[in-house]
Amino acid sequence: MTSLLSVPPTPSAASRSGTRRTRLTPERENELFTAVLDLVRDVGYETMTMEAVALASRCSKATLYRQWRDKPCLVAAALRHMRPFRLDHLDTGSLRGDLYELARRMGGATKDLDLMRGVVLAIRKDADLAEAVHAALVQPEIDVLNAILERAVARGETDPGNPAAAFLSHMISGAVFSRPMLEQREADATYLVRYLDAVILPALTRTPTP
Repeated sequence: MTSLLSVPPTPSAASRSGTRRTRLTPERENELFTAVLDLVRDVGYETMTMEAVALASRCSKATLYRQWRDKPCLVAAALRHMRPFRLDHLDTGSLRGDLYELARRMGGATKDLDLMRGVVLAIRKDADLAEAVHAALVQPEIDVLNAILERAVARGETDPGNPAAAFLSHMISGAVFSRPMLEQREADATYLVRYLDAVILPALTRTPTP
């Protein structure tokens, strides 16, 4: 089936996720990624350097470049590793159940607003970081949403021609990131479920007008 939300990354975006030659221990990797994101919060992405990461994490620059190639790949890897939720194994057997489970996992994901604001601002200015973040975080989440919709179509829960399907990722990301700005409150699971019931599920399950 053709993906309902397919936004294929460019070859350069896919390549920016970086293939590491060796693996650090989980504990060491966690320490390093924590140091990376602390620096992004404290000094900003543009000011942060690989030298500063090496110093803060007690790791050689050679190791950093061997593992992640450049700063955009390292920051994208840190964001993916440290994000507070995972979307794998998300299949409850129904569209509503899948989206509710998505809300449960994503609820509270905007607690670290200072970090997210800094990253979003940096992405707007740095095409390499934008490509790396898309490959490491955005595209995998779009793939999960594609799978949810494709299963819903197969079960007859939504129409394959429903125009709202193409905007599912936009609606969900909008719900997650707009509430802190508009209401100064995090988008917790309760809020996201209300948003699903009021906006997303009615849009996905309505019959398109001929």
